[in-house]
Amino acid sequence: MVVRIPVRVSRNGRVVEVVALLNSGYEVSTPQLLIPVWLARKLELRLPPAGSWEEVFGTAGGSFKVWVARRGAVVRVLGGDVEPRDVMVDIVVPPLADEPLVSGRLAGALEIAVEDFAERLWGLGGSVR
Repeated sequence: MVVRIPVRVSRNGRVVEVVALLNSGYEVSTPQLLIPVWLARKLELRLPPAGSWEEVFGTAGGSFKVWVARRGAVVRVLGGDVEPRDVMVDIVVPPLADEPLVSGRLAGALEIAVEDFAERLWGLGGSVR
C-alpha cells in the first residue's frame, strides 16, 4: 500500500497543486521532491535546471541519472486541521518518472506522520486522519 498526499509546489511565482507519493525509502540528507518532467515544465523549470548538477541515484530497480536543483522550490501540504509548514526543497528531476515523490527527509520536515499505510492514515504534526 502507498500513501499519497496533496501538496502545493511553488517556484518563482509559479504554483502547482499535485498529489505526491510518500517514499520513506527515498533516503537523502536534504528535503527533496522528485518531480516528473511534466511538472518541471509546469513550474517553468528548464531542463537541465540552471545551477543544477547531475547525480546518479541507486534504487532497488537499478541506477539512473537525475538533475538536482538545490533549494529549487517550496512545498506545503494541503488540507488538514493543523497549519502546514512551508519547506524549501531540492528539486530532483529524473528523465523518467510518473508522479512526484516525497523523500523521507521532506516528509519529516513537513511533519507528516503515517499511522497505517494499509489504511492510508496520515496526518500533520501528530494529527492522524
